Amino acid sequence: MKAAEILEKRADSVAADMTREEGKTLPEAKGEVMRAVNIFRYFGGEGARFCGETVPSERDGVFAYTFRKPLGVVSLLTPWNFPVAIPAWKMAPALVAGNSVVIKPASLAPLCTVRLVEALHEAGLPKGVLNMVTGYGSAIGDELISNPTVKAVSFTGSCEVGQGIQQKTLQRGLKTQLEMGGKNPTIVLRDVDLNMATDIVVNGAFFSTGQKCTATSRAIVEEVVLEDFLKLLLAKTQKLRVGNGLEKGIDMGPCVDMNQMKTVLEYIEIGKQEGARLLCGGSRLTGPGFDKGYFVEPTIFTDVKSEMRIAQEEIFGPVLAVFAVKDFDAAIQMANRVKFGLSASLLTNQLNKAFAYINKIEAGLIIVNLPSAGVEYQLPFGGTKASSTGYREQGSVAIDFYSELRTVYLKYQI
Repeated sequence: MKAAEILEKRADSVAADMTREEGKTLPEAKGEVMRAVNIFRYFGGEGARFCGETVPSERDGVFAYTFRKPLGVVSLLTPWNFPVAIPAWKMAPALVAGNSVVIKPASLAPLCTVRLVEALHEAGLPKGVLNMVTGYGSAIGDELISNPTVKAVSFTGSCEVGQGIQQKTLQRGLKTQLEMGGKNPTIVLRDVDLNMATDIVVNGAFFSTGQKCTATSRAIVEEVVLEDFLKLLLAKTQKLRVGNGLEKGIDMGPCVDMNQMKTVLEYIEIGKQEGARLLCGGSRLTGPGFDKGYFVEPTIFTDVKSEMRIAQEEIFGPVLAVFAVKDFDAAIQMANRVKFGLSASLLTNQLNKAFAYINKIEAGLIIVNLPSAGVEYQLPFGGTKASSTGYREQGSVAIDFYSELRTVYLKYQI
């Protein structure tokens, strides 16, 4: 909680660091810093609720209960797209559970994690409890996984890297938490207010430059309202201001680096070659204010088929694929027709459809009438299928991964 106070006082400067380092707009960066403040406060409170349970024994004179013990040393490997929030939501439960931590932030955005570590050390953590190392995963990642002192590994990043980590941790029997990709749908039904729907889709698809694992990369729209939906969507997308996130009025910043921009542009070309229709965007922005950055226009494809790569693979950029479907059932089938299952959103006023969707959708984060990318720190975070390995982050259940449950049978009548 003391670290939260320190971080809150520095929120403006840390947010500016984030915008300069990672590229998201200053308001988004400030919101992320405040989210980390709330995460620290939340898990500070969880320290007083580090509880087990008492369970009646079948045997006379026996008292049975459970309690939790820390694991020891845990390794945390975090990505560049949320360089404050994700390190915070891994470090906080790991520390409050009593573990020592070694954290390696993404090499593209290490400064933000430095700011978190500074706040925690200034708050009084004992020396050696929290340790940060920097560098490329190829150079130091193996040590964080193979060192015999390490008892658990928590990773957020790409499927390719995550699967490689899991292969190594399985050999050692290490507790492993993986949060990986998403190909998240927003389903738009015919009864919804299309003005609201397009606001939600634009937010989910293009804010943070689409560099969120929970970003909306697929809009699945009932064909009876598709034409009107696309008109509104196009108009709102074309009004987005792209530029330096430190400037006022900017809606979308750059891709994080040259490689990520190249990946996004390559997928746009793949979409064209596959036969999808480019509705808007599709190019790198050039000219004054853009030439020294990695700016890509907000991009929308229509006439997308489910077998296309842009419909199946995570792009991690400002690219939205729009699908037309006949009805609600076809929309659910289309939404589930990917290997990922992180986040999904449904836009409707029909309560029966909302509950049917909640029961049928294959996603860990199930959202109705809100953007697919909006999550809160006090609730569990995680996906299904290829998106996650099952252990949830955030919320009170985050402690489960960072602790070991012990069961006690105590006979007090001898």
